[in-house]
Order: sequence, then structure tokens, then C-alpha cells
Amino acid sequence: MSSLHHPAPGLPWPVQRVRMPLLGDGAKQLHEYWYSASPCRRGHFQDIHYSCNAELLYGAIELEEGHGSDTGTALQLAAERAYRQLFSLLEAEGFPHLWRIWNYVPRINEMEHGLERYRQFNIGRHEAFADFERPVNSSPAACALGVEDGPLSIAFLAARQAPRCIENPRQTSAFAYPRQYGPRSPTFTRAAIAGNDILFISGTASIVGHGTVHIGDVVAQTRETMANITVLVEQARQLAPDAGYSLAGLDYRVYIRHAVDYARVRSTLEQLIGPGIRAVYVQADVCRSDLLVEVEAHGIPQANQQADATAQRR
Repeated sequence: MSSLHHPAPGLPWPVQRVRMPLLGDGAKQLHEYWYSASPCRRGHFQDIHYSCNAELLYGAIELEEGHGSDTGTALQLAAERAYRQLFSLLEAEGFPHLWRIWNYVPRINEMEHGLERYRQFNIGRHEAFADFERPVNSSPAACALGVEDGPLSIAFLAARQAPRCIENPRQTSAFAYPRQYGPRSPTFTRAAIAGNDILFISGTASIVGHGTVHIGDVVAQTRETMANITVLVEQARQLAPDAGYSLAGLDYRVYIRHAVDYARVRSTLEQLIGPGIRAVYVQADVCRSDLLVEVEAHGIPQANQQADATAQRR
């Protein structure tokens, strides 16, 4: 891979610190890097650090929760503030199209003020989308996972070129969930093809329609999750038939609620995808308390392995 060229001195790289234990023998620390073959410029906008080249912008923001108010809980207001800053930066720099977002929310399943914290986060995120007149049906690929503690952490990849959004016919679109899942629906698309046919698959779980299935059975949930990812890959092949997408060709991040389930989840994925699966396993809370596993993935066609992104994520 090419290294980053000509960074502006004195500004830190945008780094997202993911506060989740790695699972597996010898797992200690992981660094994930996105490279650009063209010159990059670093910048700082309000609470966001970012790096961009002529086509792409990568940014990261961490916000501590303050105090709630009459307009919302502390987490809701922090999420809205983060996304307002994000959208303001994209407008200022001329990168209107979000490709991928990674959201990590402290104590995501905890109840506060009569509402689960993930639902509070969704309200704040949705308010920012609405205020910036961003239609939810063209939302980016995304994930939202729970960490034990720390700040709200969001990283994002945006571009001048719009992605092609993909929905899963087996599932209700997240932005169209009924109100039983909270006052505002989650704001993401199931997958997206961006740039030179990079495939981003959002955090995917054992959901059919809009309901969780196989409650309490981590192996069945893992299989159902991969059934959903298989459909997304099939949809992606129709949009980009020359890209050569396959389950075995993707890179996976697997979030497991209970560390004790690691061996069973890994064994199931190796049976479904093959022993050569490229996957990182971490312990994390999933956005619904009845979900035991969530899987996200991305695929870069072999011809485009000289990376298309602009910064580093950890």
C-alpha cells in the first residue's frame, strides 16, 4: 500500500479509539489504517480532526456527555452536536456524501430517563439529519455498538461522489422501523457501494423484517446474520457485476456480546465462509439487548487494493 503524502505539520491524525476487548488467542491490540496514494491535508474543525485528499475526507470526533436539558438527554444532545459538526464540516469542505460511519456509544443498552440510551442516540442523530435536510433514505452505511464507558466516539468517511445504497429485501429498512423501536428510527442504510466499487456492509444482525429472531441462541443468530449479509452481497453483485464480491473476499469485524460465545461464533463463521476468513473479533454490546452478535464487513475489489481512503482508524 502507498503511504500518506505531505501531511500538514502540527496536527494529529484523525484516530478513532475503539474501547473494546479483542477476543482470541494472543489478541492484544489492533490498528486499522486507511491509506491514500495522493497528498492529504490534515485539519481541525470544532471537535473534529480530519484528513482529506481531493476526493475523500475521513474524520473522527469524541464528545463527553454534558448535562441534559428540557430539549433532550445528555447523550441525545451529544449525538446531535456531533452530527451537526460533522455535517457542517462536510458543507464547509465540499464533501457532501457520507459513505460510512462508525458509532461507538457508552452503555448503549442502559435505561436512562425512561428510554434506552441507543434510542436517545437515535433521536439526536435523526435531529441533525433533519436540520441539515438530509433524507434518511439515502443514509450512509453505519454501525452503532456499545462500549463500557468513555466518550461518544464517531468516525466517518465522506466523498464528493455519492455511493449507491443497498437495502435488504429480507429486512425492513432501518430508517422505516416502527415506533416500537423508539421515537426516531436508526439512520443508516444496510450497505453501500462507493468510489471504485468499495463495498461497505453495515453492522448486520439476526433481524428478519424488523424483529429479532433466534433469541438466546448465538449460533442461530450468527447463521441468520450471515444469511442477511449473503443477500447484501448478492445485491451488490447485481449493481457491480465486475467487482467480484464474495463472502470469502470480505474483511469482517465481529462484535460478540458475551466473550464466552467467541469460540462458537468463530466456528460458525468458519463453517459458513471458510477457514481463511479475515475477521477481527471483539467483545461489545449490540444495539438491541436481545442481539448476541453483530457483523460488519467491507470489500475492496482486487484491482483497487491501492487504498481509496484517507486516514487512520484504531
